[in-house]
Amino acid sequence: MTLVLWDIDRTLVYVGDIDRQVYRETFAEIVGRPAERLPARGTGVTMPLAIRSLLLDNGVPESDVPRLLPRMVELLPHRLEAHSKDLCEQGVLMPGSVAALKAVHRQPNLLPTVVTGNLKPNALLKLEAFDLDGYLDTEIGGYSSDDDHRPALVAVAQKRAQAKYGSAFTRSNTVIVGDSLEDVRTGLEGGAPVIGVASGKTTAAELASAGADVVLDSLEDVPQLLSAIAATTRAS
Repeated sequence: MTLVLWDIDRTLVYVGDIDRQVYRETFAEIVGRPAERLPARGTGVTMPLAIRSLLLDNGVPESDVPRLLPRMVELLPHRLEAHSKDLCEQGVLMPGSVAALKAVHRQPNLLPTVVTGNLKPNALLKLEAFDLDGYLDTEIGGYSSDDDHRPALVAVAQKRAQAKYGSAFTRSNTVIVGDSLEDVRTGLEGGAPVIGVASGKTTAAELASAGADVVLDSLEDVPQLLSAIAATTRAS
């Protein structure tokens, strides 16, 4: 059995500026003033680290970060939930994502879940908004709620999958599918081959140069994706 770790943002769905609006609202509520600088788009960095940068970039003293950051992490999912309707109306599915998810889900030897920089509640809200959660075992995923160091989430997902399914998951039977340099770093440092998808802000050449094992232009060629999953896990 092969564990397939899907990234969410810009790999499966794109939610536009909703995340940035949620950061904006959360900062204002906790800090008491507007944020002038917001986290960069499409980096794949975990939400707790993005919040830390948001605080520091907007003049919050570093000594206040340990007190404010947990409050923002707690509030963030509630603010996103308030935008559930916006997720459905403004968000879009990435090309080929539904067919790709369905195809992987149908394979008896593939176990699909997520490894994402999203907090778990935020990840579930995004997946449920597009009816994608049924194609993934979200119980065994790795989320930034578990660890703000994204490469550590590979082992989190592997351990959860082993506990639930009774099979050991290592580099030889785990693969990441994602669009960002952070997805590639997660695989290189976390111990999993990476299928880069040039659907986000990172080009195919940049993904390949960073160390992605295979690079796809999109998820639209499902047989190509399935072949890449088979090739990268056999080669590991």
